[in-house]
Amino acid sequence: MDKAEKIINELETGSIDVITAIAELVDGKSVDNLGFACIDHDRNSRCGFPEFIYGAGKNEDQMLKIIPSLLDKGSPVLITRIEEKTGTILKADYPEGEYDELAGTFMMNAPAPEQRKHKVLILTAGTSDLGVGREALHTLNVCGINAEIISDVGVAGLQRLLMQVKKLRLADVVIVAAGMEGALPSVVGGLVSCPVIAVPTSVGYGAAMHGFAALAGMLNSCASGITVVNIDNGFGAACAAVRIINGLKAGK
Repeated sequence: MDKAEKIINELETGSIDVITAIAELVDGKSVDNLGFACIDHDRNSRCGFPEFIYGAGKNEDQMLKIIPSLLDKGSPVLITRIEEKTGTILKADYPEGEYDELAGTFMMNAPAPEQRKHKVLILTAGTSDLGVGREALHTLNVCGINAEIISDVGVAGLQRLLMQVKKLRLADVVIVAAGMEGALPSVVGGLVSCPVIAVPTSVGYGAAMHGFAALAGMLNSCASGITVVNIDNGFGAACAAVRIINGLKAGK
């Protein structure tokens, strides 16, 4: 009888409660406790994407201790929301890594995209939204997902978007990053049948309210079924896309 079966039997007989069963099922070896952070090496098997590092609020010393923990397990590394100073330090220690100043990300050990038909297309309404779009792109790259980014196809020049309709309709998921009034996801939602994930960005003048106008517009979209993530959260949009693609792979 293996550990899991033993715990299930004990749960069925009432000798342990649900909380105790869950605690006993957790394998402590899957967590690397660094004192200031607990690295979850089992996240990929549960969620379908690896452990990531949210860089904002962490110092360089902490990141430089987390990176080896991931690499030792053969995991890819993605650090989001870092500034130029941090990116320069990480690049000096790991020259094989890729620092994207525009996206505020540092990436290394990313797997090659699998040769399969599933693909995510990322659209940005303007060039000013490109950093958010590239954050999504790097997140998908680290997960081995085929992805392409098309920039500056906002509604102010609708012909630019219409030129991309063929690519749009071949995508399995479309991520749309837009600021200002946030209209682009609604237009895309009326053109495609696949899931559309809208990302409001903080781009815009005063009444844009640092992205809240775009967020409100996307939440009130007349194109049914659009998913909306937080302001400037290209990372979160990409993680949602990974879950969708993983479901397609599994035939769900």
